[in-house]
Amino acid sequence: MNLSQFRPTLIAASLSLALALPLAVSAQQPTVEDAAAFIEEVEQWSREYGEYSARVAWIQATYINFDSNWLATRANTESTEKGVAFANRAKDFNDLELPPDMRRKIEKVKLGLNLPAPTRAGAAGELAEINNRMRSAYATGKIELDGEQVARNDLEEMMGTLRDPDRLQEIWTLWREVPVAEREDGGNMKSDYAAMVKLSNEGARELGFDDVGTMWRSRYDLPPADFAAETDRLWNQIKPLYDQLQCHVRAELNEAYGDDVVPLDQPIRADLLGNMWAQSWNNIYDLVGPESADPGYDLTGLLEQHDYDALQIVKTGEAFFSSLGFDPLPESFWERSQITKPEDREVVCHASAWNLDGKDDIRIKMCTKVNEDDFNTVHHELGHNYYQRAYQDQSPIFQTGANGGFHEAIGDMVALSITPEYLQTIGLLDEVPDASSDLGLLMGRALDKVAFQPFGLLMDKWRWQVFSGELTPDEYNDGWWALRTEYQGIRPPVARSGDHFDPGSKYHIPNNVSYTRYFIAHILQFQFHQAACEMAGWEGPLHRCSVYGSSAVGERFNAMLEMGASQPWPDALEAFTGTRQMDGTAMVNYFAPLMTWLEEQNADRSCGW
Repeated sequence: MNLSQFRPTLIAASLSLALALPLAVSAQQPTVEDAAAFIEEVEQWSREYGEYSARVAWIQATYINFDSNWLATRANTESTEKGVAFANRAKDFNDLELPPDMRRKIEKVKLGLNLPAPTRAGAAGELAEINNRMRSAYATGKIELDGEQVARNDLEEMMGTLRDPDRLQEIWTLWREVPVAEREDGGNMKSDYAAMVKLSNEGARELGFDDVGTMWRSRYDLPPADFAAETDRLWNQIKPLYDQLQCHVRAELNEAYGDDVVPLDQPIRADLLGNMWAQSWNNIYDLVGPESADPGYDLTGLLEQHDYDALQIVKTGEAFFSSLGFDPLPESFWERSQITKPEDREVVCHASAWNLDGKDDIRIKMCTKVNEDDFNTVHHELGHNYYQRAYQDQSPIFQTGANGGFHEAIGDMVALSITPEYLQTIGLLDEVPDASSDLGLLMGRALDKVAFQPFGLLMDKWRWQVFSGELTPDEYNDGWWALRTEYQGIRPPVARSGDHFDPGSKYHIPNNVSYTRYFIAHILQFQFHQAACEMAGWEGPLHRCSVYGSSAVGERFNAMLEMGASQPWPDALEAFTGTRQMDGTAMVNYFAPLMTWLEEQNADRSCGW
């Protein structure tokens, strides 16, 4: 789960590096004029340096060599240092009465700093060193299998394809040895994490927050405690759907592996779900999917049959947005995007959407292949691009999603409109399959999106407990598995103790990337989709709806997109959906036919754990 939209600005640049910086505002009480001048300085620097650092990052991603890596490292360091400086200056205006727009900008500058270092001498350098060690440990940790070192990507792939429970247990366990591997000085990732928590909490308190977890929750335009309650409310809306899915998956895995491996009265072994972290289960569709659930068409085959190439796939994605009333992509998009993998150099192929100048220089970076996955990905990435262009007139401080989940939700909402009806409309499919073909498609999507939700929620719940002191270092691992069992109904395949640090086996923990936004994005994409389908006058099953060609949807959609983060997210949500509250029932409605089928399958089973 990576962010697929990119424009580094000073308020988004910092993850860990920090310097001990003096306060820039004088000892006298700051004034509104001081705050206005500070905001103008932030905005001007962000426009100028943001574009520079974005262009450096683009070069580094599309021309990977020593020099581009050197430039990117330097640009990132400078952006981080400036972000730290601005965040520390912004706190000087904490007690000043400001107009709402100015107050929102000041808070955005403070909250853009992911891990705040204390201002005392040496603390920032110590925090940077700790975080660099954790990132390095994750990225460079060696894993040996059968006497040979194995690449992480290979191990992840093996978790999705192997069906030998003993082998899966071995790989799962080896992966989790890296976070507890001791260095020469006797430390490891777990001890570093505890030190990071202590230092960054000290910095958060200097910025006016109780702890880092409170600071992260403050990004969502609600009191931190209210936001935590909001995530619980959303989870409880979709939990019955997840419970039915978990029950069915456990029963089918029991059929495949037997009672000794998958007891029907216990949580599911985490290594059997097709993913290193059991966060997405689509790799085990062959074991748990409905029998004879044929979707009725093969999109990859249809693309090949109609002689699509990578460029045509992107043109088709643009045509989707044009059908909603959006202006065509600028010529520079076609001239400057990386649509296919160059043959003459190393590049980053991970799909991403970029805005390099905060205006019209929008691009995608992909190594597009002619297949179903990339057809869907193009529609998703272009959703980011149209969002970026829509909010270009906002302050640089507001040039991002309305909250952490909006950007990903926008792209995913668009991808939900790739239905058989849409494929028929654009000439790829001659005849739309009947509803009997939908069950397999819904199951595949549920194994990805529904199965993800409890993991998306508990990642930060665990961190909130750590930052608040509810979990001490000795309790880190026990607290982790308590949450995984409570929310996901899974268990480790082997005994774990307080000496382990299994949270560190997930990239986002040692790299300090908040995860709640992904949980929120999965809620919002279905809520956006349901609202759009209602605007378009769709009357059939929600999973069959495509809003292609609806100018009414496009007009309301753009009204939300152009707001960026300039208003609290409930305002942006209301502009499109007519409601100010996030709602998980849209996801439940989308999967209603699957829910009915799951309940039938589980009628004589004992569910729960």
